[in-house]
Amino acid sequence: MTPPPPPWGGFRKRDALRLDPALDDAELAGVRDALTQGRWAETRELLAGTGQDWDRRGHRLVVLGREPTSAAWAEEWRLAEPDSVDAAALHACARVFHALRGKEDPGSARAACRAAARMYPADPTPWLALLILVRHTGTDEERLQVFDQVRGRHREHHHAHHLMAASLAESRQADRDDPFHEVYDFASWAAEQAGAGSPLSALPVVAHTERYRALARAGVEPPDPARSGHWKSRRARQVMKAAFDCWLEWGCEEHPRRLVDLNFLAHAKYHEGRPWEAAALFHRIGRHVTRAPWCYPDLDPRAAYRAAHTAATGADLR
Repeated sequence: MTPPPPPWGGFRKRDALRLDPALDDAELAGVRDALTQGRWAETRELLAGTGQDWDRRGHRLVVLGREPTSAAWAEEWRLAEPDSVDAAALHACARVFHALRGKEDPGSARAACRAAARMYPADPTPWLALLILVRHTGTDEERLQVFDQVRGRHREHHHAHHLMAASLAESRQADRDDPFHEVYDFASWAAEQAGAGSPLSALPVVAHTERYRALARAGVEPPDPARSGHWKSRRARQVMKAAFDCWLEWGCEEHPRRLVDLNFLAHAKYHEGRPWEAAALFHRIGRHVTRAPWCYPDLDPRAAYRAAHTAATGADLR
């Protein structure tokens, strides 16, 4: 068992809980601030420097595209540089979030994604943007088709696998959890295909947590995860031990979305009743808290994280 870290003073109260989708990418956060002010030249430089690191490119474009003003500035950039694949990709991402806010027809956002995909066929990011859209507006068949397009370009695409796990977890919501549900098959298959050393080793834990969200919203599991036995079954313990052990051995600290997995693992370990192991994960998370899974099923993520962190580590974040 991993011992808890000693008390530390790394949290400053004014920014102890930072629910920022940019995570620890400070360069991205700065460029996002510039983009909200209409300065898209910084975005051009950022994306040019990202290259074909597809997970990082997808992460950065999705975070930039989330901003409500991004659609207008991406359109300005696209008109100024019509041959820019980066401008087209940002335009597609921004249009997707614009559509999800009800500001435009999803069909127009779909068209923007497909146009960006045609401009840069190797890039999975326009397909990732389309997957985000069809996750909420498409059919099961369409989601699978779009996921295949992403995976065909990057077999271990982190964000795309998380989206599919969340989507598959919602099928048969009213049924009591069982080890044969399709989300478990998908997560196990993806982790095995990715192999040792991949962040997708944590996907079975993500799938189990997404299944809790679906069951809790259907009234099958209690709305407070602390009162649920969802993380205490034999299967759950096996899944979480395997993922935790992989993370202890995984040396790639540069993955742009590793903090997403760390938050899912800390959440699961805490609710499994293993605060010592959760404490080690909280220490690695630092101040970079993700909204999911701490908001599951419909909780205040700051309050939920703060309570779990304090219980596991003894460090008060208030």
